[in-house]
Amino acid sequence: MKLNLENSQPSHQFCDKDILTDILSSQKFVTDGYNTFANECATPAVKSDFMNILTEEHQIQNEIFVEMQKRGWYPTESADADKVNKAKQKFNSANQ
Repeated sequence: MKLNLENSQPSHQFCDKDILTDILSSQKFVTDGYNTFANECATPAVKSDFMNILTEEHQIQNEIFVEMQKRGWYPTESADADKVNKAKQKFNSANQ
């Protein structure tokens, strides 16, 4: 990164992928915080407020994730059907 000495600003420009990656990372951090706050609320009204905020933040996070996936910047693999069925069976067995 070079410094432009005329205005003391870095001359590096972030591309869209870098910006969205940073935003997604920030959203993950924010939701972690709100989740902790919601878990530790002593009053139902405050907990409800934090849960509403947490839901909104998860929606924002999902919108960023979907946009990155559309652009091919966050590839995900399809789950193997056998592995999904095994996980379901394991979960169902644990709940019985």
